[in-house]
Order: sequence, then C-alpha cells, then structure tokens
Amino acid sequence: MAKGLTEKDLEKFKLVGNIDAFRRRLVFQVTEISVEKDDYFSRIYLYDGRKVKPFTSGKKDGNPRFSPDGKLIAFTSKRDKESKEAELYVIPTDGGEARLLAKFKYGIKNLRFTEDGKSIAVVTPIDVEKKPKDDVHVIKEIPFWFNGVGWVYGKRSVVYLVDLETGRKRSITPKNLDVSQIRFYEGKLYFIAQEDRERKPMVSDLYVLEGRKAKRLTPGEWSVSDFIPLDDGTFILKANIRERGIPTNTHIYHYNPETGEMRKLTAELDRAAYNSLNCDVRGSQRAELVFRDGWVYYVATDGPRANLFRVNLKGKIERVIGSDRSVESFAIGDYVAFTSQDAVTPTELYILRDGKEKRITDFNSWIKEYELSKPEHFRVKASDGVEIDAWIMKPVDFEPGKKYPAVLEIHGGPKTAYGYSLMHEFHVLTAKGFVVIFSNPRGSDGYGEDFADIREHYGERDYQDLMEVVDEALKRFDFIDEERIGVTGGSYGGFMTNWIVGHTKRFKAAVTQRSISNWVSFFGTTDIGYFFAPDQIGSDPWSNTDAYWDKSPLKYAPNVETPLLVIHSMEDYRCWLPEGLQFYTALKYLGKTVELALFPGENHDLSRGGKPKHRVKRLELIAGWFKRWLKG
Repeated sequence: MAKGLTEKDLEKFKLVGNIDAFRRRLVFQVTEISVEKDDYFSRIYLYDGRKVKPFTSGKKDGNPRFSPDGKLIAFTSKRDKESKEAELYVIPTDGGEARLLAKFKYGIKNLRFTEDGKSIAVVTPIDVEKKPKDDVHVIKEIPFWFNGVGWVYGKRSVVYLVDLETGRKRSITPKNLDVSQIRFYEGKLYFIAQEDRERKPMVSDLYVLEGRKAKRLTPGEWSVSDFIPLDDGTFILKANIRERGIPTNTHIYHYNPETGEMRKLTAELDRAAYNSLNCDVRGSQRAELVFRDGWVYYVATDGPRANLFRVNLKGKIERVIGSDRSVESFAIGDYVAFTSQDAVTPTELYILRDGKEKRITDFNSWIKEYELSKPEHFRVKASDGVEIDAWIMKPVDFEPGKKYPAVLEIHGGPKTAYGYSLMHEFHVLTAKGFVVIFSNPRGSDGYGEDFADIREHYGERDYQDLMEVVDEALKRFDFIDEERIGVTGGSYGGFMTNWIVGHTKRFKAAVTQRSISNWVSFFGTTDIGYFFAPDQIGSDPWSNTDAYWDKSPLKYAPNVETPLLVIHSMEDYRCWLPEGLQFYTALKYLGKTVELALFPGENHDLSRGGKPKHRVKRLELIAGWFKRWLKG
C-alpha cells in the first residue's frame, strides 16, 4: 500500500523563508513544527556561497538582516523564558556570540539598519492612550481588534532607533501614524504609514521624516505597500490605487512627488504584484522590492503561478523565475536567491546565477519517501465562455475502474488563488482515498481585474463557475462517484460552502470553516468588516439592507439538507465567532444535521499558523466528517 501523508506528518515540514543577501552570503530562517510540544521553533541559517550551516542556536530566532557592510546580522528572538517581550539581537557574520540589544513589549514588526550601520530601526506597536489599570476595555475607535494580534485600539506602530553600541532606544516617528515598511536613503528615513485607519482603512501613504515631523509624499488616496527611493528624487512604489475597490490589482509605479505624476510600469501585465497562492505549510515570506541596474524586481501572481518578474522604468517586463511554482521570498546580492515550492515539493532555497538555477537546501528530503498525488490540470469553459483553471488529484492508491468519493475545495479571499503551491490538506485527503477537486472561479486572483471583480455579485457567477467545474470533472473523470461528493472551504470559501448547501442538494457532506454567514453581523463585529463588506456587498446595512440579507447564507438555512460540520476559531476576528455560531444554531433549530467544532485560542489562520495539535485535530475532523458521510 502506498504511503501517503497523514495529519501528523505536518510536523515533518521545515518552513524556509525570510531571506536576506549580502554579496555572496545569504541568511534565512527555518521554522520547525513540534506537535509534541505544540509549538513552532525557528533558527537562522547562513549560506556562505559554498555551503549551508546553522548560524544561531536560539529556539525562536528569525527575521535576519545584514548590516550595510555585511559584518553583522540583526535578528529577533525570544530567549528570555520569563519575558513575553520580543528581543532584538546582533551577531557577527563571521561567528561569535549573539548580543541582546533591546526588548519591545508588543513585538517587532520590521527592522532595518541605518545607512551608517550605527543603529537599527525597529517598527513596534506602542500604547498611545493611557490604559486603565483594571480589565475593562474602554474603546473609542475602530478597528478595536485585529486578527492574530488581538486588541489594537489605542495602539500605533512607531519607529524606534536602537543604538548598536549602547542599546539605547528612542522613538522617532509621530504617534498618530501607524508605520509598516521602512527604508533609509541618503540619511533620511522614509516609511509607509496609515494616518486615519478608521475613516480611510484602505489608505497607506509614503512619508519622509524631517526632524521630528513626518511629511506625506503621496496624496492620501492609495494603498502603498512598498517603495524604493531613486537618485533623482522620484520613487518606485508598489501600490494599489483602488480604482475598483479591493479587486484592483497592486502594481509597480514610478512616482514623482514634486509633480504628482504616477506612471504604472506594469501596465502590460494585469496581475497583482504579490504572491496570493494558497499554502498551508508556508515559511515566513519576505519579497521586498529590489532595484538593480535599472530593473525593479518583484513577485506577481500569474494565474496559478507566483513568479519573479522585473520591470524597467520604460515599462518593459521580464519573467526572471518562471515555471509552474510559487516563489515565496527573494533577495539579491551577487546573484538572485529565492525560496520556491510547487504542489508536491515543499519550500527550499535556490539561487540563480549566470542564467543557471541551483537548489542549495534539502530540508524536506523526507517527503521523497511518500507517495503524493500530483494535481492534474484541466480547463473548464464556463457557460459565459470564460475559461476556468481547475485541477483534480487522484487518491494515492488509485485503481482504474474503481469509483471514488470526491471533495470540492474552495479557496478564501476571494482574491487569492489555487495553483502550483503545496496544500498538505489536499494530500491528507488523497491519502485517505478521496479525489480532490479545486479551481480558480471568478473572484480569484491571477487573471486580471475583470475576472476578480465580483463585487455585489457574491453567490452568482462564482457559484456557477464552481458548479460547472464539478460538472466538467464528472464528465472527464469517470472514477468520481457523483453520489458521493463533498465540499469544504475557509473564509470566503466558508461563505461559499454555506451558500452552496443553501442552494443545492448535490453535495452529500460539507465542512464550513472560518466562514461568513451573515453580512450584517460581519460588518459590525470583525476587524475588516466595516470596509470590506461595503466594498464587496455595496454600501452599508442601513442603506442596502436587502442586499446584505439576500447575500447572507443564513437567509437560506431552511433549504439546507447537506450534513454540515462548522469549524470556527474562538479568536477569529476576521470572521468572528458569531458567524459560525449563527449558522450552527439556525440549522440545529431547524432540525438539520449539523455539528460544531470550536478551537479555543485560535484565530483566522488556524489552518496555516495555529497550534500544531489544533492543526492536526482540524485535519482529523475534516477527513473524519467526509469519511463518515461519503464512505460510511
């Protein structure tokens, strides 16, 4: 019998990411998963141009950065068991003891050396409001919490400068700005920040620090996520100008703050300038823009692939790292270094030098011992003539002539994508004898803005695409038992699972995860609801009440006949707990077949970053539910 991946094989994956480069040297982070200790452990590795070696010995070391002269590496850690604070360390690149520089109460979100190498700039949250001594939350703003973070009201992220010699730290950016990305150029600090996250939650601007004051360089209308200052006073921006709301693609622009001219360099490629492929065994990603010899290097999602591209100031685009894969992180020193994975190969570190690609790590060689089902691609011509990318994965022990149950998997977003990235969950299902069907219906990323834009039309063309994918799969693959098909998905995929069971009886079992069931409650209780719902559904619940209810799966609960398992995390602030509870309670009240699984202490990212034991349990619940209803 073929050996397929199990739920507990999760802990065998080594998650490689967070690369930084200095000339021929690379530093990167490798994270290990321990189910026994129910935790994640990470350390830093160094590649010296010849071989890879472990570089730090801490259990929580990560986020490495070279100093400007390459002699030091800064990194974050949590080595003090008695402290909950994040720690900033430096260590000589040639080896030696790591030295603790500073601690930060609420963690370290970003760090970078100053140009002279004498200080390190750290982005960290601080309290900008005096908090009461008791446990009562007095809240005056939205968002008041954020998924995976917790309470964010009364906090802003600022930049601290930490002196490399003394460890002394001082804040240097205004406390009204919420800082994210930082870069130094010609002695000045440039940074991206939000000023009004309550009324302009999708706007982030580029600033320059002049003395103690921050000068805004962009017009307060765009979402800027990365930048590079150029010698002539202009900037490369990675930005989303929100022409079509959230479905708008993020592009690379050339921007002149003096004239206000904003020129889209990547106009010829209508694709989002980031990696939006789904993966549940992903390392820490770092894919910051790099400007080298007149070219801007960036990652973009192109259909089911995430590749490395470059564009020059004339708008010429070239694919640097292509093929059916997902480029996760990259950095450029004397050569291009990048981490990459595909649907059956976990992430490893590679280099591209003189046009030749070389793999330099093999942390996940263990997977060669397993039999993996490789996704088989097929295209579906939808009823309106648009082609949809779809895939099928056969059971590991596939036998011709035998009928198998199948599971339709639906991704979240909706503006993300499935493709050539590894989904442990899919391999667990195929190892247990299920066919897995997945696709990129309308709303998905990677196919242009027209394809992605389903605003105000949830449950329409996207739902049709999914049903037509299943129809085509049944026509093409006679080994699928059409009487034993299940469906599952998370986030938007959870919404769509809820929608499907309320609109068709063709599925014999369903698992809805971190879902939306009621757009009205989603609007008022979640971290992004107050701007995401108006963008996606239209306006707000008071002026568009009918649409908010019509697009809510809860309305159609009386129609549900499919046995449903509801999986929800109790600290999911993206799709808060009531979304799962409402749907479960409604179905239970109506006498439907439904069960509820709640995960304490987990958030919206349970499937990809939750406690290892919980991640294993989640997979066991999903596989067990489908075994019960599709194989029983």
